[in-house]
Amino acid sequence: MRQYSLIAPAKINLYLEIIGDRPDGFHELAMVLQSIDLADKIDIKAIGIETIVVRCDHPEVPADSGNLAYRAAALLSKQFPDVFARYGGVEITIHKRIPVAAGLAGGSSNAAAVLVGLDMLWQLGLTRSQLQELGARLGSDIPFCIAGGTSLGTGRGEKLSPLQDLEDLYAILAKYRNLSVSTPWAYNTYRQQFGDSYASDLDNLESRRQRVHSGPIVSAIAHRDKEKIGQLLHNDLEKVVLPEYPQVQKLREAFAAENVLGAMMSGSGPTVFALTESRERAEEVASAVRGKMADTNLDFWIAKFNPSGITLA
Repeated sequence: MRQYSLIAPAKINLYLEIIGDRPDGFHELAMVLQSIDLADKIDIKAIGIETIVVRCDHPEVPADSGNLAYRAAALLSKQFPDVFARYGGVEITIHKRIPVAAGLAGGSSNAAAVLVGLDMLWQLGLTRSQLQELGARLGSDIPFCIAGGTSLGTGRGEKLSPLQDLEDLYAILAKYRNLSVSTPWAYNTYRQQFGDSYASDLDNLESRRQRVHSGPIVSAIAHRDKEKIGQLLHNDLEKVVLPEYPQVQKLREAFAAENVLGAMMSGSGPTVFALTESRERAEEVASAVRGKMADTNLDFWIAKFNPSGITLA
């Protein structure tokens, strides 16, 4: 039986601005997205019968349609029923390293790997843009996870403009094992509290989008100005998540006090990260914050910025 193994990197947000409401009920966003080398490994194997099997070594990851990886395989099987009938189903094994429910797009990256892997396994010959269009049906982060690197994301986050790849930057990530934040809750709470700041019409939406396209953080990335990038980290969702989860606020403050380039919550949280220019410095910061917080439920990772998305293992 043929099989492929793929690397599925996590994602952090360097910038997240909520611009307004969309007709489809989602938010109009402007984000700078960055892949990191903290990654899951996805094994995809043909099994010869028309079914989809998902296995994972993490007990909190579902093995049914609640898993985006399963839904990615189901989407392609419905999109290409003749190919599914010819090649049969698949067994998807997820080796989990990205923390679950962490705001790091682990589920989206797994789904992206399944789309890329099945394209090869079933010899579909799809382009990257075609895979991204399919991925956008399942989740807003999946198109970015396919491509990886550094990108400006608009719309729901699925419209991507590649930016200058960032190298030699390291992220120290920390997350409380027993804490998760609902993404729908975070966005809905932001709408309730800050909806009066939303762009009110299409012209205003476009104007706000263009401001980010030419904004300071995009300029800092173009010039590879690492200090400026750290200073310009921004996440609107911190305004609702940090007051509700004071332990995340304290973790962010602990990182910021360590003379890092910058510190911020990623996505809807609860993962917090800080940026440094070397792995050695990242390890020093992780050790200092671990000692300061002294909580056995707090996990740490060190990851380097990654210029690519889904790749073969």
